Amino acid sequence: MSETQVDALLNGAVDLHYHSGPSPFPRRMDVVDAAKLYDQVGFAAAVMKSHHHTTVFEVLALQPIALHQLSIRVFGGIALNGPVGGLNPRAVDVSLRMGGKVVWFPTMSSRAHLVYHQVHTDSPFPKASVPLMEEAQISVLDGDGKLRSEVGEILEIIRDTGAILSFGHMGIDEVVPVLKLAKSMGIGRMILSHPDFVQQISVDDAKMLAAEGVFIEHCLGMYNDLSPRHDVWPIERLVHWINEVGPEHTILGSDVGQKSNPSGLDTYRRVVELLLGAGMKENDLLAVLGIHGRALLGIEK
Repeated sequence: MSETQVDALLNGAVDLHYHSGPSPFPRRMDVVDAAKLYDQVGFAAAVMKSHHHTTVFEVLALQPIALHQLSIRVFGGIALNGPVGGLNPRAVDVSLRMGGKVVWFPTMSSRAHLVYHQVHTDSPFPKASVPLMEEAQISVLDGDGKLRSEVGEILEIIRDTGAILSFGHMGIDEVVPVLKLAKSMGIGRMILSHPDFVQQISVDDAKMLAAEGVFIEHCLGMYNDLSPRHDVWPIERLVHWINEVGPEHTILGSDVGQKSNPSGLDTYRRVVELLLGAGMKENDLLAVLGIHGRALLGIEK
């Protein structure tokens, strides 16, 4: 399939998981340069993610300078790691009230993340280019195994602003109680990213989460065979996940932006090409690339 045909499928696509600069981790592009690339093929939207700070304010600052010239809509969000105070309702409130669209529960501060990287010392997860304090573990559960009160406060803000709840890098033992509370509060926009990476979540557990309304997000940076990373997975693995959980419950984000990885657009182009070669239907690709993402963000194509 030609690049033109692949690009046609990316018209209206949404990347809910792009790591832009500036960041303590080495990044390939800032918000504007990343957005310009996606805009070339008609992406509907992209959400900029940082493990260290809310990205909302850099998006707002760049909007009148450069982003307003583009058709793509660019959003920010906040990850609840140590640098923002962890499970910090006030930080969430500011981020979402200023237009943020995603709240990622602990990623690099989660127990699952810290345990994974203690075992997998050769992981390509980036390292800071400036000296930083060591990341401390942040759990949604207290010493008695109950949800901390801050979780409910944060979920209220997510519900009231219509934002997206992402379960970050938490393991299934922390995802399930947060999910139950979120559903009881009427939250319907939920994502679980790369279940088989840091979190080691099974297909059966992912199916259970999908049945409860959670979109399972797979990250294309892990399947780009043109990437220099040493742990690229075969495209058959992604096809298996999509077939098992269902394209109606699946979204595809890039999870790139790292200096060592190809650009977001090149990543999408290559993995879409691989998925088509593996027999994935175009209608299903349109759903996982853009239709579901646009619905989660509440935007039109």
